[in-house]
Amino acid sequence: MNESINKLPKGRKNMELRDDDVCFVCGKKNVRGLKLDFSLDKEKKTMEAVFIPEEWQQGYADIIHGGIIATLLDEVMGKLAFELGINAVTAELSVRFKKPVGRKDKLFIKGHFIEETSRIIYAKAKAGFEDGSLAAEASSKLIVV
Repeated sequence: MNESINKLPKGRKNMELRDDDVCFVCGKKNVRGLKLDFSLDKEKKTMEAVFIPEEWQQGYADIIHGGIIATLLDEVMGKLAFELGINAVTAELSVRFKKPVGRKDKLFIKGHFIEETSRIIYAKAKAGFEDGSLAAEASSKLIVV
């Protein structure tokens, strides 16, 4: 890996990321948000959440919009970094959809780190059903700011 990518350009300071509780996914003050609760395991560097869809989140009739699923996967990886005290934002996100998510399906979202350097975090996440099958999986590259 190119070591120069791990260093901030000369004169550039780290960016501060703040939680004002208005995040679309987890913010309790966002009237249009998902208001999801997350659970952190600091030792394992994992983050989990349970998502119960609502009608307004569907794309086709009774099928939750793929953008909502992608957002959940992105959030579980980004929030993991944030809760571990790492200021990082998503630079790349790849999502593979396995099965459609119905309006009455409960989803279990889980994210973890694969590799960390001083400037880049590689992470993976999955969204699974109660029976253990996968709805979607994702990988991301987060950049420390």
